[in-house]
Amino acid sequence: MKYFFIIFIISCYFFMGLRSSTMVNMEGPVAKFVKEQIPKEKVVIFSKSYCPYCKMAKEVFDKLSQKYYALELDQREDGEEIQDVLKEITGARSVPRVFINGNFVGGGSDVKALQEKGELVKLLQ
Repeated sequence: MKYFFIIFIISCYFFMGLRSSTMVNMEGPVAKFVKEQIPKEKVVIFSKSYCPYCKMAKEVFDKLSQKYYALELDQREDGEEIQDVLKEITGARSVPRVFINGNFVGGGSDVKALQEKGELVKLLQ
């Protein structure tokens, strides 16, 4: 039973994304890459190609004819590490992580809510 518990904890750690924030090197190459991408375009979306909330966020910008730069983390070898860096920057690893003019605005539901309240257009100016 003792070994089962240890294996379970290790599995959670590696496979479910339960990582310690102390493991993230915010001065390393992945963090540098993330920090360079955030101001790259007016709208930057850290996404996964199969994620429905990511699709929701992209659809909002598509309806506004707003160009965005999407990084599909599931198609990158360093996707998990990028999510770890994003957790340090935004407080969560979940996707999408949407930035407008270099500022974090939230995820898919947040972007949709901003659009419904008429606040998204103001942020895009």
